[in-house]
Amino acid sequence: MLSPERLALPDYEYLAQRHVLTYMEDAVCQLLENREDISQYGIARFFTEYFNSVCQGTHILFREFSFVQATPHNRVSFLRAFWRCFRTVGKNGDLLTMKEYHCLLQLLCPDFPLELTQKAARIVLMDDAVDCLMSFSDFLFAFQIQFYYSEFLDSVAAIYEDLLSGKNPNTVIVPTSSSGQHRQRPALGEAGMLEGVEASLFYQCLENLCDRHKYSCPPPALVKEALSNVQRLTFYGFLMALSKHHGINQALGALPDKGDLMHDAAMDEELERLLAQVPGLVNSVTASPEASCLPSRTPPRVGSPWRPLHHSRKVDGESDGSTEETDESET
Repeated sequence: MLSPERLALPDYEYLAQRHVLTYMEDAVCQLLENREDISQYGIARFFTEYFNSVCQGTHILFREFSFVQATPHNRVSFLRAFWRCFRTVGKNGDLLTMKEYHCLLQLLCPDFPLELTQKAARIVLMDDAVDCLMSFSDFLFAFQIQFYYSEFLDSVAAIYEDLLSGKNPNTVIVPTSSSGQHRQRPALGEAGMLEGVEASLFYQCLENLCDRHKYSCPPPALVKEALSNVQRLTFYGFLMALSKHHGINQALGALPDKGDLMHDAAMDEELERLLAQVPGLVNSVTASPEASCLPSRTPPRVGSPWRPLHHSRKVDGESDGSTEETDESET
């Protein structure tokens, strides 16, 4: 049965909205590149498996960044894959640096740009030194906002700078994705930056931006809600408010709520099934629920292939999104 959304749109608009052409072009390119191997089991089977992987969200694994960020579905799939692959970092309570989180991202996308990881880290650290340690949940929710809404945030940065310099908000020039890609974020050390801008005026500009922005942006009603309790705010204060907002996380739909971040029943069930198939491990799996289906004998931790995690430490629980926990780890 067709969804109401599908019935309300003409075919060409629906296909464009779902970026079907993007996936068809990618599938054809892969077909041509691997035609000798694919000819052994047939083109129909190849297309079936390709679009099944798109639906499951596994199609973005180990792909180039240009493809990973090409569609909203790809971005959601990448966020979900990053969470599912590395949630044990949060379970163990490890604190990692920006460079170490970047190494984890590169395991899924080898050419993932360092600039995006740095921007996500600055949201957590409020533009402090980016070599401080961060919890998994702090980084993940900040990274979600930065990665999914990247073009929108570049435009927001331009608006913020213009408001801060006293320009008329009606004449704010919003950068394109190419011009905004290398725009420098506002620095907290600049004169007057700590005072920020008026929240109501800032929201008016953002509301106009959302109306005409061709890229993904947070629901305006939720942005207004995130700004409702403040009179003035800084740029990084705004980004932190977005990353901590429960409604925005739900609207995006990539990650579970913070309280459920360390739980993934489907993944745990799959791990349990795989472990049961390994000879010698069936009787060694502990019955404790905290063991997460891993063997009772704790194996030695293996550091990142780029850099050993020699300074990782344990914490009692995930932080509430503030920078206090992150800053303490440096002392």
